[in-house]
Amino acid sequence: MRKDVVVVVSTSLTVAVVGALISRWKRRKEQQLRHANNIIRKFARECATPVTKLWQIADDLLSNIIISLDSTQTPTINIVVSNVTSLPQGDEEGYFYGVKLHGTGLLMLCARLGGKNLPISGFQREEISIPDVVLAATSEEIIDFVATEIAKFVSAHPEIEDEPNKKKKLGFTLSYPVDESIPFFATTLQRKSSNSPVRKGLVKDLNRALTNHGMKMHVSSLVDDTIGGLAGGRYYNRDCVAAISLGTTTNAAYVEPTEEVASDLTQSPNSNELVLSMEWGNFNSPHLPVTSFDDSLDAESSHPGTWIFEKLISGWYLGEIVRRVLLKLVQETTLFGNTVPPKLMTPYLLRSHDMAAMHQDTSEEHEVVSEKLREIFGISSCSGEAREIVAEVCDIVTERGARLAGAGIVAIVKKLGRIENGRSVVTVEGELYEHYRIFRNYLHSSVWEMLGDHLSDNVIIQHSHAGSGTGPLFLAAAHTYMHRADS
Repeated sequence: MRKDVVVVVSTSLTVAVVGALISRWKRRKEQQLRHANNIIRKFARECATPVTKLWQIADDLLSNIIISLDSTQTPTINIVVSNVTSLPQGDEEGYFYGVKLHGTGLLMLCARLGGKNLPISGFQREEISIPDVVLAATSEEIIDFVATEIAKFVSAHPEIEDEPNKKKKLGFTLSYPVDESIPFFATTLQRKSSNSPVRKGLVKDLNRALTNHGMKMHVSSLVDDTIGGLAGGRYYNRDCVAAISLGTTTNAAYVEPTEEVASDLTQSPNSNELVLSMEWGNFNSPHLPVTSFDDSLDAESSHPGTWIFEKLISGWYLGEIVRRVLLKLVQETTLFGNTVPPKLMTPYLLRSHDMAAMHQDTSEEHEVVSEKLREIFGISSCSGEAREIVAEVCDIVTERGARLAGAGIVAIVKKLGRIENGRSVVTVEGELYEHYRIFRNYLHSSVWEMLGDHLSDNVIIQHSHAGSGTGPLFLAAAHTYMHRADS
């Protein structure tokens, strides 16, 4: 009897101890969850973009544009005045070729344009990577490689025309920043004018190489790819005044009346409008919602203190900001367990398309979030609360980036004096706009909030009709028709 009592007491004691441990564990988890939510709320407050702040940012960008177009003042953003003096009219017809250099790759294009009322036909595209052995060679050898690949592409996709011997222009665009492996190409995009000796020399070298390969076409200019997007937008709509690139990097191009630009910056006094590449990624303002996570990213980047706007809105950086927030959460709240997953400490491992997949996961248990965390960071399991937190961090970063891009668009339209007068079309390219639905929705809603019901109808934001990267084709068409008119 006495032994039984001892057993009962021991069992009761065990139950009490286990209960206490469970209760303590639950309290600890609740405290960690509260701490995580506090971190998220603080981050959300710092990233907030109310309409008043968006207008402050838009007005600051507008001031930057005005200063940069005045040659007597020190520019705050390096607007490049292109030598594109003719944009498409929409009635250009024919078979055209285009090339886009991005990073260390070439995108080559050809298609038949039948006017804006007919779809593009015979469209062909081919991606070519420039081998490391070529990148290590001289600039002449790299240019010869580019010309050789163009010649191969044209030979594989010949033009079928009634005038086989006529000389045509080749649209050629560069995506900024060009990979550091091709520094002489990158240099051409760091000039105030696209008519600089450096650019002229590179164009001349490219055309010489094309001639050596028997090509009856030549490059008229090297311009930022966003200007190509503007050419495509203008081809389909005469009211298109600007183009925005929202992909791995970001930029904006727009059409400015010639009289608004300092005379020593203009390329063609006979043109009544100039096509400008804004290089708006380098825009900065005290009103930008920069957090400690952005500060640490900037400090550890290859160009600290610059390209702040790009670091807030472009695809290359959005996933990295999310990763840094998640790392802090794990370190301070054990969001994914008691140890920090090693891969979570690897910079730039989270890409924007994976971020979009997690953010747009509509499944009840956030299965896609769980799958991506396992695939990218090696996180084998996490709670439902943790998955929701991941999606929330993605939402905060995405909303901020998209709304800032929207403020940039409003600044351009305001600079042109078209918010209250006229209809302005802005064409947008890039994976963030094309494939990230929530980003796209946030961008549109920010413009609507800034302008209101009455004025927002004056600004139409739309995706490129022909698709991203097709701008060189429309530049080729515009240059060819301009050349015919001059001959």
